[in-house]
Order: sequence, then C-alpha cells, then structure tokens
Amino acid sequence: MQSILPLTLEDIEIRRNGKRLLGPVSWVLDGAGISILMGPNGSGKTTFLRAMHGIERISGGRIRWAAQAPEVQQAQAFVFQAPIMMRRTVRDSIAYPLRLRGVSRAQARSAAEEWAARVGLGAALARPAMVLSGGEKQKLALARALVTAPQLLFLDEPCANLDGRATHDIEHILQDACKAGTRVVMSTHDIGQARRLADDVLFLHDGRLLETAPKDQFFTRPATPEGAAFLKGDLLL
Repeated sequence: MQSILPLTLEDIEIRRNGKRLLGPVSWVLDGAGISILMGPNGSGKTTFLRAMHGIERISGGRIRWAAQAPEVQQAQAFVFQAPIMMRRTVRDSIAYPLRLRGVSRAQARSAAEEWAARVGLGAALARPAMVLSGGEKQKLALARALVTAPQLLFLDEPCANLDGRATHDIEHILQDACKAGTRVVMSTHDIGQARRLADDVLFLHDGRLLETAPKDQFFTRPATPEGAAFLKGDLLL
C-alpha cells in the first residue's frame, strides 16, 4: 500500500458556535517515531487529534495527505481516552476491523488471538468486552487498532486513570508498534510518560500550537514562556 504520509496541515482552524477551538495550525507529520501532544486541559489536544484523523470538521485551512481518501481511511486508526466496547467477546472485538475489510472469519479470529496474547488478553478471549477492567479495555482498544497494521495511529490520553502496571504495559505495546513501522501521534497529560515515549513534542495552549521540538530540546530548553511554565507545573490561564 502507498504511504499516506506526509500529512500536511495548512493553517487549519476549528470553530464551534462562534468560538475558536483550534488554530490556525500548520504542521507536517512525516517520518517515523512517536509524536506527543502536550498542554493544559482545554488546550486543543483532542480537537487537534480528531481533526487529523478526519472526525472533526475543519472550519478553515487545508489538510493534505500523500494518498487518496480511501487509502487514508484504511491506513490509520484512533484510540479514544474512553474506548468504546462492543457487545462482543474479546476475540470478536479485536477481529471486527478485519472482518470489515473482508478478511475471513477464521483468519480474523486467528489474528485476534495473536494480538490478544501480545497485549496480555490471551486468557480473556471468550469474555465479554464490556466486563473488562479499565486497563484491559484500553489494551483491547489498542489490539483492535493495531490488528490491521495501520501506518498511522492516533491516541487520546490512552493511559489516563490507569494504574502503573497497565500504563507500563500499554507503553511497551506502543513502542513495539512503532518499531514495527506504525507512526504514532498521541496526547498525554503525563510529563513522565512524554519523556519516556516521545521522539518529538508538540505543545499546545489556548488552541494554538506554540512549540514543536525534539523531546530533549523541549524538556531542557522550551522555546516559549508558556512551555516553561507548563513544565514547572504552573497554571496557564
């Protein structure tokens, strides 16, 4: 399949009920690795992710991919902060995206079983997805997203409200996915997690993209007063 990257954002804006939620933002997503979106609550991180994924309508500007819409839709996935669980077993929940792509039931289930084992849900294949714990649901959501081997994966604070063990497991799943060739863009409020995972950091405040920098540069030499204040734990108004 043709690469869907680079993704080019040209002065995109999102407004709702006359209020600016994001923008104007210009950025080019390309290459490999993990990009981390950071910023205080309400800074526009989720809106930015949803706009790139195509589930948030932009009010202005332009989004350009390196491929056509059908290929772009097939080659990316999104994991929400509170993942949606289907009324299916763990096995069939993970297999579902493959079934939508026309993969046979047997092949889809086999792939689902492999991914369930990889994320630590191998013993839960026959359990209803709805009864899983919070950490297990997030692992299922990741397996469901990664079973199609997406070129690009968006995640909106996937470890929010999870304990240390679940967070550790999910971070390793993401690192393995990145090594396998999936480009990752995720938001997090956890500075420690950003230090562990990021190759580069995008810092947003009040709907504006204030900084884009390699991880080491952002954490040691933030380019803006807002970035420095955020890293110190100060409130940004």
